[in-house]
Order: sequence, then C-alpha cells, then structure tokens
Amino acid sequence: MKALEELEQTVKNLPPDQLAKFRDWFNAFDHANWDRQIEADSKAGRLDHLAAEAIADYRAGKARDI
Repeated sequence: MKALEELEQTVKNLPPDQLAKFRDWFNAFDHANWDRQIEADSKAGRLDHLAAEAIADYRAGKARDI
C-alpha cells in the first residue's frame, strides 16, 4: 500500500500543467484497459447473454430506435 500512498502524494503535488498531462495519459491508459477487457469478455462469450436479451427486447417491441 505504500506505493499507492506515494503515488497519491506525488499526484497531489503535481503542478497544474503536469497534472493535466497525467490526467490525459491516465484517461487513455484506463480506456485502453477497458477496451481490452470488453474485447476479452466478448471473445469469451461473457457478453452473449446481454446481446441475446437486447435482441429479445427489440423483437418484443420493448426497444425503440434512436
């Protein structure tokens, strides 16, 4: 946990311009991780039930076109 506390303190002490750069980097990093997780879940079939439910709702008239 010490590493996390050190990281938190470092981030708190960043000047505004470096904090903005860090925020941009972290957002890109976080989104890339999310994309990899979604892709892995999709390939493993863990999202199939959601797709099936959405298709069933659409066919039952429970969904609307956007």
